[in-house]
Amino acid sequence: MFRKGIVLTAGLVLGFIATAQQPSGTFHDDSTKPVHKYLPDITVVGRHSKSDIQQMPEVVGTSIYAGKKNALIVLDNVQGNVVTNTMRQVMAKIPGIHIWESDPSGIQIGIAARGLSPNRSWEFNIRQNGYDIAADPFGYPEAYYNPQLQAVQRIEVVRGQGSLQYGPQFGGLVNYILRNGSEISKRFEFETQQTVGSNGLFNTYSAIGGKTSKFHYYSFFDHRNGDGWRQNSRYSTNAGYGTATYLVTPRFSITAELMHSHIRSQQPGGLSDAMIETDAQSSIRSRNWFDIKWTTPALILNYKFSDKARLNTKFFATIGDRASVGFLQSILVKDSINAATGQYNNRVLNIDKYRNYGMETRVLTDYKLGSMNNTLSAGIRLYTGTTHRKADGKGTTGTEFDMAVIGEYPRDISFRSNNAAVFVENIFRISEKFLVVPGIRYEWLEGSVSGRNGYNSGGTAILLQDISRSRSFILAGIGAEYHLTTTTEFYANFSQAYRPIQFANLQAPPTTDVVDNDLKDAKGYNFDLGYRGKIKDYLQFDVSGYYLQYNDRIGTITVAGSPGYRLITNVGNSTSKGFEGYVEFNPVRAFSKNKVADLIVFGSYGFTNATYSGDHKDAATKGKRVENAPRNIFRGGVSAGYKSFLLTGQLSRVGDTYSDANNTATPTTNAQNGLIPDYTIIDLSATYKISKNLHLKAGINNLANERYFTRRAGGYPGPGAMPGDGRSFFLSVTAKL
Repeated sequence: MFRKGIVLTAGLVLGFIATAQQPSGTFHDDSTKPVHKYLPDITVVGRHSKSDIQQMPEVVGTSIYAGKKNALIVLDNVQGNVVTNTMRQVMAKIPGIHIWESDPSGIQIGIAARGLSPNRSWEFNIRQNGYDIAADPFGYPEAYYNPQLQAVQRIEVVRGQGSLQYGPQFGGLVNYILRNGSEISKRFEFETQQTVGSNGLFNTYSAIGGKTSKFHYYSFFDHRNGDGWRQNSRYSTNAGYGTATYLVTPRFSITAELMHSHIRSQQPGGLSDAMIETDAQSSIRSRNWFDIKWTTPALILNYKFSDKARLNTKFFATIGDRASVGFLQSILVKDSINAATGQYNNRVLNIDKYRNYGMETRVLTDYKLGSMNNTLSAGIRLYTGTTHRKADGKGTTGTEFDMAVIGEYPRDISFRSNNAAVFVENIFRISEKFLVVPGIRYEWLEGSVSGRNGYNSGGTAILLQDISRSRSFILAGIGAEYHLTTTTEFYANFSQAYRPIQFANLQAPPTTDVVDNDLKDAKGYNFDLGYRGKIKDYLQFDVSGYYLQYNDRIGTITVAGSPGYRLITNVGNSTSKGFEGYVEFNPVRAFSKNKVADLIVFGSYGFTNATYSGDHKDAATKGKRVENAPRNIFRGGVSAGYKSFLLTGQLSRVGDTYSDANNTATPTTNAQNGLIPDYTIIDLSATYKISKNLHLKAGINNLANERYFTRRAGGYPGPGAMPGDGRSFFLSVTAKL
């Protein structure tokens, strides 16, 4: 039942994989004729595959991927800087991915696609080993924590129809699958990676793992610190992880795992456009700090009823603490010493505590319908989450991280969300070549908020409106595949999606804002139509068109009157349509039989036309471009290998975009609105395999030292324009024992 070439041997980049059965430096690919069978949850496709990206099989574990726009990123084959989670390199071959690059440490990953916002990846459903890791996937879906990429075995990316299996998202699913020891062939193995780089970068990653006939385990500790490219950008991260799987019987296994991460970073704040032109490394904020503690325990049960049926159950939790202290006034206001007191002004404190618990159970079974073998996947989900927010506290006049509060927090709010869901999807094999995959999901959601939102001028507490929203609805979708050849296929899917009302939309101060009684979740749909596959062992491609309809976007409008007020309501709709294409070509394989040299050329391109449309309560945005939605994103590169050496160059070209829905072109004086110019980044990396267990890796990010920025922030972590990093380098040594 294992697909040929499943287990991925660690340690090489862009598929530069040598095995004991092959001479060192050869580049055979055993994944050019994929056989669609079942894969265990923690396994990687293509042991000898050179590519760092592949199409997902039709079925993985208890999940169906047939008919969906999807990609599988194999981290051991990725060429680039994974130490600082440089996502433009990791996701270079997934077309149309827009990335915010304002965090030099790689702590905060912000990705999006199809005209959606990259803010902490909140338009994607972010998961680790199949369970949620965002602050709250319904009310506050920001991914404050992301796993260290050295510990990640693969990344699964699903667009569109993933909403039926995974719930709230328009962008799709990003699932980080961590290493668990199942790919190790001995009882004990030790791995270490040491990295140094520009701006004081130091990273140490050490792991142990092993496998016996009934048990496998993996554990790592990761530390990273640096000064950052800009002034006032120091950071430090520590993370530890342990997982153990015990095979109780040949059919039943239990996995227990625990991740804990602690991040502290100094926030240099935003700049004006003129400041970036003059000195992008400068900072006018030296007292802003951010601290994240994140713990994700999970218990995973797998039971195999037969060769045709299996069950997976996950119990999981997210226990997270977010703390920030700083001076967050506009960049037009200096953070300087007060002449009257001889000290800095007091900083502002904010604390969030996230306590989320969930359970998901999925079953998958094959069954006969006529002469064809069909596949059914079904599941249930239960979830409850609480966010306790204390905000606008009066902090100290100091400069280091200090959460000591003077008095009490003016804002003290509790948000709650509950969810229950049921889904069913089925692969109907109409013939050997034609598959149809319908699905349906029932969703029940409840969100509520209570607490104090500050004090009025008379010292009376401002209590939040008694707001609670409970609703249920059904999402439906259908996908299809037609296999033109054994390795190429047409695919299409249509799927409804939704974005729940966020916590921020339920905390309106009653003195200034009113929440619309008819406020509802944003809903819409994704449609994909494409052609993908491989031609022999030298060409891989995926080209498609898409249409995304995003209805009832939530926003704020001003209502005239005496007195006037701001209304939090559904302001209108947006439409995104475009093209996503990826191609990878190996001319050495195509035109010669050379086994010691290799050459890969790839390109990915996404075109996005995202505009506001339909009936808008705020007519000023009708027909304008959606903010943070570049029309053109191109990434391409060349990898050249000879024996044990591999050199890769990548280019990333991102078109301009607006930072607000009004399409403000001229930058405002506070730099919070205005055009975000296009930019081009060139990255260079190289790997040398000294021996089977000793590798060297080095790279230069932003080789041309381009000055650019990817976002304008209205508040945290700005305000202002947030510069991307200039030229930097890294050097890593990896050893296994």
